Order: sequence, then structure tokens, then C-alpha cells
Amino acid sequence: QVQLVESGGGLVQAGGSLRLSCAASLRTFSSYSMGWFRQALGKEREFVAGISRSAGRTYYGNSVKGRFTISRDNAKNMVYLQMNSLKSEDTAVYYCAAAEPYRGTYNYASTRAPDYDYWGQGTQVTVSS
Repeated sequence: QVQLVESGGGLVQAGGSLRLSCAASLRTFSSYSMGWFRQALGKEREFVAGISRSAGRTYYGNSVKGRFTISRDNAKNMVYLQMNSLKSEDTAVYYCAAAEPYRGTYNYASTRAPDYDYWGQGTQVTVSS
């Protein structure tokens, strides 16, 4: 059974940093492209960042470019989201997601939620202004 477990969320002041982690119970983790999405209260789920299987390509939503960094450690089955210069509008539940290998090529990660097959339960990030 596939499990994605996020951690690292919490309360932080505006301008601060947080690092989210996602532990994946995928047998061949390196075959999956990974993504982070977020959903604020009353809003639709939003793409935050994506990383290809090889980690050679990364993708970011416009609102987080230059502030957030996605990375992965295929040896540890982990994906990370380093969030710097946090703003109150970054407040949301953050979800880790994995896409089956057939959905893309080695150096690709989708920015669309429907292209991801597995989702974590989410971790709350609250940024106080």
C-alpha cells in the first residue's frame, strides 16, 4: 500500500522559513515524479512545486518562484520543500503527491493535480503577519 506522509508544518512568522518533508513508501521511489500542492481554506488546490524522477528538472508555481525549493533524496525515499520568505498568503494545507512512471518521462513532472496518483494527508502551514 502506497503511503505518503508529510511532516514539518507549523506556525511561523512572516519572513520566516520552514522545511516540509514527505516520506514515501514506494518500492521504486526513483521512478515517480513528485509534487507539492497546497490548499487554503475556501480555495482550490494549487500547484506549488514538482520534481522529476531524476531530480534534473524542477517546476514551481508563480507565487512561490524564488522563495521555495523542491528536492528529493531517492536513496531515502524522501522529497522536501524548503520554504523561505514566507508570507501570510502561503498559509494552507500542504500535500505531497506522487505520479506513476507511465505519466511522464524521466525529466518531467506535471503541474496538474489530476496527473498525480497518490496523495498524503497534508500538513498545515500557518504564517502569521
